[in-house]
Amino acid sequence: MKQSIVHIALVVRDYDEAIEFYTKKLHFILVEDSYQPAQDKRWVVVAPPGSTGTNLLLARATTPEQIATIGNQTGGRVFLFLNSDDFWRDYNDMVAQGITFVRQPKVEPYGTVAVFKDLYGNLWDLLELKPHHNS
Repeated sequence: MKQSIVHIALVVRDYDEAIEFYTKKLHFILVEDSYQPAQDKRWVVVAPPGSTGTNLLLARATTPEQIATIGNQTGGRVFLFLNSDDFWRDYNDMVAQGITFVRQPKVEPYGTVAVFKDLYGNLWDLLELKPHHNS
């Protein structure tokens, strides 16, 4: 049996502001942005450059319960992990883009890591794994 996770839904306030953040500040690629008339919503998928794995589905909140989770989908824990082939290139670019880091870079046994907030406050690890550590 072979299975994989294709998309992770990230609840957002607004499609366009989320696309702007992920494509301009994090340099993600807009994979798809199509209107789904049956549900009156957009199907918006973004992915890190060069990624061949899981993508982010930007899902606009439409109910009070969904709105309440924007920026806090995991109760304040780090939610997503962005692996880089060059930590310092990406870290310096993100700082220049105004990204807020809540934990500064640190070398750990598995690699170099820092924690940043996305536009809604979700916490992400930016990391560069050491060669012997695959995931």
